[in-house]
Amino acid sequence: MTSGFPKTPRLSFPRWQGFPNLPVMDRYIATELIPPFLFGVGAFSSLGVSIDALFELIRRVTESGLPISVAVQVLLLKFPQFIAYAFPMSILLANLMTYSRLSSDSELTALKACGVSVYRMILPALLVCLLVTGLTFAFNELIVPSANYQATLTLARALNDENPSFQERNILYQEFRQEEVDGEKEDTLSRLFYAKEFDGERMRGLTILDFSQEGLNQIVSAKSATWNGSEKAWDFRNGTIYVVSPDGSFRNIVKFEEQQLKLPRGPLDLASQPRDYDEMNIAQSLEYLELLQQSGSEDKIQKLKVRIQQRYALPFVCVAFGLVGAALGSRLDRGGRSTSFAISLVIIFTYYLLTVIFGSIAQLGMITPFLGAWLPNIFGLTAAFLLLARSSR
Repeated sequence: MTSGFPKTPRLSFPRWQGFPNLPVMDRYIATELIPPFLFGVGAFSSLGVSIDALFELIRRVTESGLPISVAVQVLLLKFPQFIAYAFPMSILLANLMTYSRLSSDSELTALKACGVSVYRMILPALLVCLLVTGLTFAFNELIVPSANYQATLTLARALNDENPSFQERNILYQEFRQEEVDGEKEDTLSRLFYAKEFDGERMRGLTILDFSQEGLNQIVSAKSATWNGSEKAWDFRNGTIYVVSPDGSFRNIVKFEEQQLKLPRGPLDLASQPRDYDEMNIAQSLEYLELLQQSGSEDKIQKLKVRIQQRYALPFVCVAFGLVGAALGSRLDRGGRSTSFAISLVIIFTYYLLTVIFGSIAQLGMITPFLGAWLPNIFGLTAAFLLLARSSR
């Protein structure tokens, strides 16, 4: 027996000619996301660069005599970093504004009546979020570190501050070699290099323990040393070489005014690392991590490990933000730009607060660097799925 009520019709979306597999609904929602996304990129990046860089540059112009042309150049070089930061915020704002407008105009209700599920309506937002995730990752790897480094160099040159008196203190560098012990290869300390100070060109207060030659241990003590790039060796000055026999007695003592020793360049690379964390991409950070692991500085190693994981995690917050924005927006019957902007600020503040908290906990070693970087994203995705589950009921 047939019911007197007609069956609920399902929407049949025509295909976009340029992309035959893309329904009009997806193209329509994706197109609606673009204007608020671009608005968010402009608003958030301008706000960020104004708070972080503009006021500091104005202070340097007035107090330190920084030329205005240089200040403008530094400001422009700082913009890529804040554009990259603005991408996740903007995708959140775009999804909030777009889906709240679709909800207030009853377009989402019409789609539900035609049999389109909430998850299907969120799909175009997810695809756009993945696209922005890739864009954010590319920006952070290819553009932001180089631009930040150039901004630092430009500012330093303008203020004649390229070589501070001491860049680093207590430089400790360890070199290992592999030895076979009981049929297994193990890392054995080959050299231990210590310098009290480094001024950008010269190491001072050096002590080197050399165990690289079998049966011959050396201790080198010197007032200063510089790296000789042409000879690929260290030029030591005003020092003493102690040769220690296997029984622990001094076999020979040599005092010198100048002495060249073939030692690795690693201590110089470690001490003269000129870039800050925001001025290195992931590959450069991993290279620096290898140097730090030779120094045995656990605090610096742990901090860099957390920063590397955060570089991986930051682009993927676009997915979490986008899904949260779409889920919240679909539940807002009324709300304009101001409401969406206010909700975005609350979510962004909460996320970055969690990032700071978990990042600090990871740096203390209480959780792994991976968890410290990815837990805020996990919380964001969990909140998004809970909101979507409630909207689908």
